[in-house]
Amino acid sequence: MSLKKAGFFILLILLIDQISKLYIKTNFIIGEEIEVFDWFSILFVENEGMAWGTKIPGEYGKLALTLFRLAAIVGIGYWLWDAVRKGGSRILIFSIALIFAGALGNIIDSVFYGIIFDDSYGHVASFLPESGGYSSLFHGKVVDMLYFPLWKGYLPEWIPFWGGEYFTFFEPVFNIADSAISVGVAMLLVFNKKAFPKENEE
Repeated sequence: MSLKKAGFFILLILLIDQISKLYIKTNFIIGEEIEVFDWFSILFVENEGMAWGTKIPGEYGKLALTLFRLAAIVGIGYWLWDAVRKGGSRILIFSIALIFAGALGNIIDSVFYGIIFDDSYGHVASFLPESGGYSSLFHGKVVDMLYFPLWKGYLPEWIPFWGGEYFTFFEPVFNIADSAISVGVAMLLVFNKKAFPKENEE
């Protein structure tokens, strides 16, 4: 796969990711949910940290996380360029492109959303509000909306520690960018021999 084709695919993922986030941000309030199926809902939440909502504590925790993401995207971009330059397998290049697109999609939220939107608590956010955004540059929150509660119910009493408690599987809320990263990583793991044929032969 050429760098041009990989770039086109990255752009496509970015457009889908950002259009979906812009729609949710300007049409939903925090916590608003629309049930599509019993096992799938559109649920608007904002993530200040990393996967699973993990945060870096402290005044500069959010800034440090965003800067780390920026450094990571440079590294992933180089990896993609190097894979294409060395004639890497299509699966490898496609997987890296997915990871790059997903990482870049979430970085856009972290860097810019705090200054181009106001908050979404109790009202729908405005794009480029006159009063300014809800935060500053590099302090934006990532918009998530895809929710797949495949099973809800009380766990059997015989299960240690959590028996009798209400449980939801799958509880995390994510977005298109997260999906792209997850699929890219999964492809590298599942198709490892095809992604790295030379390394495996050696």
